[in-house]
Parts: sequence; C-alpha cells; structure tokens
Amino acid sequence: MKATFYTIIALIAFAANSLFCRMALADDHIDAWSFTAVRLLSAAACLGVIMTLHTYHLRRQLQRFGSTTDDTCLILHDRGSWLSSISLVVYALCFSIAYMALDTGTGALILFSAVQLTMIGWGIYKKERLSKLQWMAFIVAVAGFIYLMLPSAAVPSLSAAALMTISGMAWGIYSIRGKSCTSPLHATGFNFIRSLIAVPILLIVSMNYLDTIGLDNVDLDTITTKGLLLAIVSGTIASGVGYSIWYTAMPLLKNTQAAVVQLCVPVLAAILGMVFLSEQLTLPFIVASTVILGAVLTFILNKAPSKLPSKNVLPKM
Repeated sequence: MKATFYTIIALIAFAANSLFCRMALADDHIDAWSFTAVRLLSAAACLGVIMTLHTYHLRRQLQRFGSTTDDTCLILHDRGSWLSSISLVVYALCFSIAYMALDTGTGALILFSAVQLTMIGWGIYKKERLSKLQWMAFIVAVAGFIYLMLPSAAVPSLSAAALMTISGMAWGIYSIRGKSCTSPLHATGFNFIRSLIAVPILLIVSMNYLDTIGLDNVDLDTITTKGLLLAIVSGTIASGVGYSIWYTAMPLLKNTQAAVVQLCVPVLAAILGMVFLSEQLTLPFIVASTVILGAVLTFILNKAPSKLPSKNVLPKM
C-alpha cells in the first residue's frame, strides 16, 4: 500500500511537471535554458530548507535520547551522488531544449520509449523475471501509449529526437539509482544542490542564445513573470518534492515495475490539461487511457514466476 501511495503521488508530480513545462515553453513565456536554470535553483532552495529542518529534528532527537541508530546515521550521511546529479541535469536540460522542437506526442513517444528501454533493460540485466502475463500487459500498455500519442506525433528532426532520447536515458539512470538511497529527501536534495554547478553555464548560454536572435532586453522580452513562476513551481513542488517521493517509492518497486508505471504519466498529464487548460476529452483518449491503466494494473498485480528448485537437489531426510 505504501509503494502504491508514493508511486501515485510521484506520477502526478511528473504529469504536473509536463504541464508546467508545456505552459511555460509552448507559449514562449521563458526560454528552455532559463527555465531549466530556475527550475534547478528553486528545487535546490526548497529541498535545502526542508533538509535543514529535517536534519535539525533528527539531531534534536539524538540529543534528547542520547543515542543513535544505524538508520539515523545512514539518513544523515546520505549525500546522493555525482552520477545522479549529472543524470538529473542532462534529463532536465535535454528535455526542455528538445521540447521546443517536438510535438507533444512525438516527444512523449521518444522520451518514454528511452525510459522503458533503459529501466527494463537494466531490470532484465539484474535478473528481474517477468511472467508471460506481465510481458503481455507491458506490450498492451505500450500499444495503448502509442495509440494515445500517435495522432499528435510528427516526424521529428534528428537532433531533437536525439536530445529527447538522451533525456529519457538520463531519467532512467536517475530513477534506477534511487533504489540504493537510504534517505530519499537528502539524496534528492544533494543531487539538486550539486546540479547548481550547471546553472551559471545555462544562464551564459541563455544570454548568448538571446543575443543571436536579436533580443537584448531579456527581462521584458523573453522571460515573463508567468514563465518564472511556472519554472519555480516546477522546481519546488513538481521536481524537488516530487522527485523525493519518487526516490521513496523506487526501493519498494522493481526496475521493471517502475518503468511500466511511468506509462501512466501522459494519461495523467492529459487529464491535468483538460482540468487546467480546458483541453477536450476525446474518445481515443478514453480508450487509450483505459487500456494503459488496465494493463499497468495487471502488470503490477501479477507476480513473476518463482525459480523452481533444481532436480538434482534432494530434500533432506
């Protein structure tokens, strides 16, 4: 039940991130480089405050009871990793840039295909066995996902498709590494704090990009208040808090399960679009959503076959 709760909350956060990004970039409220920089800054700031309060609370408990536990020590010493931080920056930046040149359906198809291949491939490498029903459910879920996204898909440019593929692979790596963290909050927080090294580079590139297209007044002409607010909300809530919850769910899920459930994100994003952007509800969406959600539920509830004992091993008398 705990895994289900955390996973649902994390998926909603992912869908909200897609919504915020679409609202900010599709309407040219902010450029992709600045959006990514503000998103990383706001997430790091939000998680920094939460981590400080959490650490203070833990240390007060240690002083009060006069002893420590192994779990508390592991939480206080979890610092994430540079590989996770790099994966996070690559995912966020490549996604934002590629999103500008891709349709929603095309981008989602490429992104989640890369995520699935990365995470399921790693799960198979780590000997995670799937039953025949799970394989069938996975194929049905992918088919429903393609059916949902294909009408809005278009032939992408090679560079944009490559960037979105890299983004999906980076997110897959970032998700996989969440299985080994002991403190989701601290690991995510330090990953975002490390990512701040990339912020000056992003801002410099953003300035140079704006100069090349002839826009000198950055504050007024290219970055609106709405764009900044969307980037901040995307960073603090949908990324900072959302990714911490995802890292809480990851140790409770297999890599293959974590990969498949993310096929629900486009469905949730579309629902949010209908609620907040007044997008239309269509019959293809209802059919595809039913197929995807049903297949994902079947995949999660069905267990892989257990290994049979060797025939050469005799029971002890």
